[in-house]
Amino acid sequence: MATTKDYKEFVLEQLKLLDNITCKPMMREYLLYYNGILFGGIYDDRLLIKIVESNKKHNMQESIPYKSAKPMYLVADVDNQELLKNIVLDTYNDLKK
Repeated sequence: MATTKDYKEFVLEQLKLLDNITCKPMMREYLLYYNGILFGGIYDDRLLIKIVESNKKHNMQESIPYKSAKPMYLVADVDNQELLKNIVLDTYNDLKK
């Protein structure tokens, strides 16, 4: 199953508290970047974030984006914009090191 355009638009709307979010299509799914750094993606209408040390505190469930991929964290509460912002910033800060 591929991600729907409606879900992609919903996730991007939820990320509006952050400037410089970009979204690039990849094989009917979407990669998400913050300030040019890949932090996650939208797979099968699910928002998944790379696993890094600083975002473990958010107690997210691991999920596989596609067959043979590394696990990522599933963001279950995409409606909470402030939490989503904090998750992305924590992830970004670890990845940019």
